Amino acid sequence: MEYNDMELMISLASRYLEDDSIVVVGTGAPCAAAMLAQKLYSPRLMIMFEAGGIGPMLPSMPISVGDSRTFYRALAASSMPDIMETCQRGLVDYTFLGGAQIDQYGNINSTMIGKEYNTPKVRFPGSGGANDLGSLCWKTMMITPQDPRRFTEKIDFLTTPGYLTGPGAREEAGLPPGSGPYKVITNLCVIGFDEETKRMKVESMHPGIKKENIIENTGFELLWAEDLGESEPPKKEELKVLRNEVDPYRYIIGRS
Repeated sequence: MEYNDMELMISLASRYLEDDSIVVVGTGAPCAAAMLAQKLYSPRLMIMFEAGGIGPMLPSMPISVGDSRTFYRALAASSMPDIMETCQRGLVDYTFLGGAQIDQYGNINSTMIGKEYNTPKVRFPGSGGANDLGSLCWKTMMITPQDPRRFTEKIDFLTTPGYLTGPGAREEAGLPPGSGPYKVITNLCVIGFDEETKRMKVESMHPGIKKENIIENTGFELLWAEDLGESEPPKKEELKVLRNEVDPYRYIIGRS
């Protein structure tokens, strides 16, 4: 079956969310990935929203983290402090984050573009809960298009810490040992992080993508897995559920 980049990225992301794990998501592609995982692979996946929805039975795609659907038949209609406390206590396995820039260590900028904070070229919404989530959840994932402006050697502002300057830096900053960036799923490849250097390492390339395509769309030198493979495209059942149950109005998957 034919599919677009967004459907590919969501399908790949959904396969990483194990059963009995907990994930904090926002709206958009991360929510779609969590819903798809829950419907196909991980029926006991616990989905939490920053505004306080805990374990809802999502009837359809919510349009914000405070959408009433994020509380529908939920275990609890809680609050942001409760969600962040749960992360702080080390109970949350996964979170998904986005941003304008990301570097080789998984540090994310969602605050500004420019050299001066008070007079930026572009001002973005900022952290919201992204710093807390990226600091306190065990594994951080990102679903994003890949281009050299976004994948940059040096970010203009550190909104959310990845592995900071490399091995040991998160721990020195007081963040939970063993936590940090996990996967970056782009329209070109799936990227993990090298255990020793904490730098981005390409794990698989999407069908039809060549190394040159990835290199020219990255502003820093990537590492490459020795067993570099090809990403498995969306399965027929994934596309069926994604299109008919998760996002029937094409709010997310309509973005090619």
